[in-house]
Amino acid sequence: MNNTASTDPAPRSRPAFVVAATHSSAGKTTITAIVLRLLRERGLKVQAFKIGPDFIDPGYHREITGRPSINLDLWMMGAEGVRGSFSRWSAEADVCVIEAMGGLYDGENGTEKGSAAHIAKLLGLPVVVVMDVWGMTRTSGAVLGGLMAFDPEVRIAACVLNQVGSRTHAEMVLTALPDQLRELVAGWVERSEHLRVDERHLGLTTVEENPTAVAERAAAQVASGRTVDVDRLLATTRTALPDPGEASAHHPPHGTGPGASHVRLAVARDAAFCFYYEENLRALEDAGFTLVPFRPTVDSQLPDGADAVYLGGGYPESFTAELAANRSLAHELRARAAHGMPVYAECGGMMYLARSLTGFDGKAAAMTGILPIDVVMDRRYLAIHYVEVRTQAPSPLGEAGQRARGQEFHQSRITTAEIEPNLYEVTTSTGERRRAGFVLDNVAASYIHLHFSMHPEIPRNFLSAALRYAKKVPAV
Repeated sequence: MNNTASTDPAPRSRPAFVVAATHSSAGKTTITAIVLRLLRERGLKVQAFKIGPDFIDPGYHREITGRPSINLDLWMMGAEGVRGSFSRWSAEADVCVIEAMGGLYDGENGTEKGSAAHIAKLLGLPVVVVMDVWGMTRTSGAVLGGLMAFDPEVRIAACVLNQVGSRTHAEMVLTALPDQLRELVAGWVERSEHLRVDERHLGLTTVEENPTAVAERAAAQVASGRTVDVDRLLATTRTALPDPGEASAHHPPHGTGPGASHVRLAVARDAAFCFYYEENLRALEDAGFTLVPFRPTVDSQLPDGADAVYLGGGYPESFTAELAANRSLAHELRARAAHGMPVYAECGGMMYLARSLTGFDGKAAAMTGILPIDVVMDRRYLAIHYVEVRTQAPSPLGEAGQRARGQEFHQSRITTAEIEPNLYEVTTSTGERRRAGFVLDNVAASYIHLHFSMHPEIPRNFLSAALRYAKKVPAV
């Protein structure tokens, strides 16, 4: 028998669970928002996560919790990246809630890989199933029973009935369920237009553009949550999670890189440009950047002392008039780029660097003109891929040969280009190969959203490019 005391921190038991569902559009986002709101109403420190590459749901999580919501994506982050990210961000929370994507068992190309079930098993977490019972009573038992039996390694701890027609409907469903399944039900939510978030191309309306007041959304979530047993959810989902000290030991403090505190990265943050992975922003800070937000729709100039620019994705096509009218900022961006300032742009950010952007209405608007390309929105076109990239030329991301993983999801296309795709050699998750993106002087832009988790050297390379620019030292 080994009597040596362990030096590892003892895991702390806290509620933590994955909110999954029978299928897409069953109400994961709605139920997750309600649960997050109810937990916050209790004064708990809640950490939200989102499985997959989505940017929009995390915005609604952040609105409720007051904390960044973190993406957990197996393709872009790898298993260790997912574990590490969850460990870091859950460390100081009282409760962790992970919103899934798709159906519980639906993963990459019809497999389990990357599914909610896969991530739940990877992290050792229980699952709370959202079941859309609109138009169902006794069949609900067949669906829930099937989910329970499909994979014994997945621990379904509770179920919330969604799209309930009335209290009578809820009682009919509960009465029809076998005893062992009825015990799983931790509440129900009636169908309500007050909880609805409008959809548009490529997803839900972002929190930045949602016309409903925050107070109205909060009131609707609290009211609809009165039939959800939060105490039961908390009791049935307690899980041994890493101690805060264990997580922080493997994550450096912010701003400890070689350029700490004096290299300023201007990050576009407004309703037009709001798609960023929080882990990427954290990695840029850890490399040594000071992040300084600016609003391309209204700010006439870059932040003072900016040494580099990061233009994330979003919906610039919804703000073409504002972006086109802001000629002062466009002029400064062109001048700085011509002078060698590093600029990294993803999807919507690349569209802003184009000469023109034509909206769904067929009207063209002038953008910055930094890249000699023209972009058009097209409802008949959709690009959606996970990708692995390899840079073909030196860029702010590093020397040629730099690898990374990411995703693209857009309904626009480049119609004219006076420059060849020369940034990436792309391989999609289905094996398709092509060239994509543009590098022009110290500007790198493409439709692809990268995740830096598996390649932390990318933020350091970007910092080095910014340092060279700041010191007016030519690249070698």
